Amino acid sequence: MTLLVKLYGDLREKTLQFNGYHGVTSTLNIEINDIKHVLDILDKLNINKTEISHIFVNSKYSGLEKEVKNGDRIGIFPKRMGLLFVEIKDPF
Repeated sequence: MTLLVKLYGDLREKTLQFNGYHGVTSTLNIEINDIKHVLDILDKLNINKTEISHIFVNSKYSGLEKEVKNGDRIGIFPKRMGLLFVEIKDPF
């Protein structure tokens, strides 16, 4: 059982998959064994929560306490890539 985790910006440098190319994300498949929340992913990757700007789980804006499950896709962005984000609900 795995999670697909994409790291953006300078967070990519924290993985062994970082290849030095700018603008390319690091994509990791992480075993979900002891991971229950997004914060557990950060702990596993040795990323401090103060380095994070925003998180998306399955394309929805999420927080550190968001529960994750097998097959979820998580995007993690650093402070240097911060944005103002407003989720627009589908009116249909």
